[in-house]
Amino acid sequence: MRQPIGAMLQDRPSVTVPNEMLHATDATRRPRNPPQSTNPEIHYSTTPPLHLSTPLKILILKPSSLGDVVQALPVLRMLKRALPASKVFWWIESSLSPLLEGDPDLSGLFLFDRKGWRQPTWWPTMWSRIRAVRQRRFDLVLDLQGLSRSAFFAWLANGETTIGLDNPREGNREGAQIFYDLLAPRSPPSTPAPTRYLSVLTALGLPVDWNFEWFPPRPTAAAVVRQQATQRSGRWVILLPGARWETKRWPVEFFAQTVRQLAAEDSSLNFAVLGAGSDGPLAQVIIRAQPNRCLDLTGKTSLPEMIEWLRLADLVIANDTGPLHVAAALRRPVVAIYGPSDPLATGPHGQSDGVLQTRDLPCVPCLSQTCTYREPLACLRYITPDQVCARARLTLFASDAKRTEPCRHSAKTISASR
Repeated sequence: MRQPIGAMLQDRPSVTVPNEMLHATDATRRPRNPPQSTNPEIHYSTTPPLHLSTPLKILILKPSSLGDVVQALPVLRMLKRALPASKVFWWIESSLSPLLEGDPDLSGLFLFDRKGWRQPTWWPTMWSRIRAVRQRRFDLVLDLQGLSRSAFFAWLANGETTIGLDNPREGNREGAQIFYDLLAPRSPPSTPAPTRYLSVLTALGLPVDWNFEWFPPRPTAAAVVRQQATQRSGRWVILLPGARWETKRWPVEFFAQTVRQLAAEDSSLNFAVLGAGSDGPLAQVIIRAQPNRCLDLTGKTSLPEMIEWLRLADLVIANDTGPLHVAAALRRPVVAIYGPSDPLATGPHGQSDGVLQTRDLPCVPCLSQTCTYREPLACLRYITPDQVCARARLTLFASDAKRTEPCRHSAKTISASR
């Protein structure tokens, strides 16, 4: 039985790890110091600096969710531009692996199956994948998830240096920091997610340069999408009526009314509803508003095809959901409908002027999956189809110009008045 991590971290709580999980064919666990922090209230010893002049093997831990993985991609892009000879791998939820498969900046993926851990076969598979990670002998492990589970996996990866975040949302919760060697600088409140993640580059002394392509084209998926899209002439408005939380779902009848109004005003518009198979009932409500102008794609696209549909969109009208962040990353014009979330922290990158949110309620943003306000979902219901249509008209009018504009983030929100 190897020494528990608590003994390595002086008088921090000890963690006992099964022998099977710690077994690896590489060298034994490297000793490490407690993490260095930029927070003056935390006093940790200094970790020896990495030699960034030599090619490194780097592991990024950001397994989920779709929107979070999308907003973490700038870390990968900028790492490869600063350290082009380095090899970067990503630990990701299996269901999201098509998002990154074949990515030109990645040397490989390690897949994580979050579901099924109660099954006996899950543990041998997981231990096998952890051993595969350890055999890579990573120089640098970056935990961008910042929860106890991801931090523990980061420690099990046995990298030379493990860097974690120091924010309330990531890193500074669930005791995750006991597994890190180095803490990235803490981000101010309401810092956008991509910028929070990029603080790991600051910890490494690497430059931040936004001149990159977030999602390189996928020719095979793009060909499939073009074949479908070109069957109709005109422009495409993509609708995203789903969301994991009910408190993030703008009423589907409001989506339907928006389609009616926009279709009546502009005969060149086509509408496509994207989402998971479970969003099919929502799509049917919307399609009944304009059956001849709407296309139901819920549950019918792969992740690469979903990206290519969003790439060709002239406008995306969406709840706070993962594909919204894909659209923003592709610099497609968005109208983003926000309820309980803080759009400054988790809004569409570079398009805060496209956010609609009711800000004159005492509970907004509540960051809750359940609504306890006296008027259920008032923050969403106070945003009307008329307001969304007005924003959509302005966005469609300016869409050609926005295709070539640089993507910049500004911290402001358009409020919906009652």
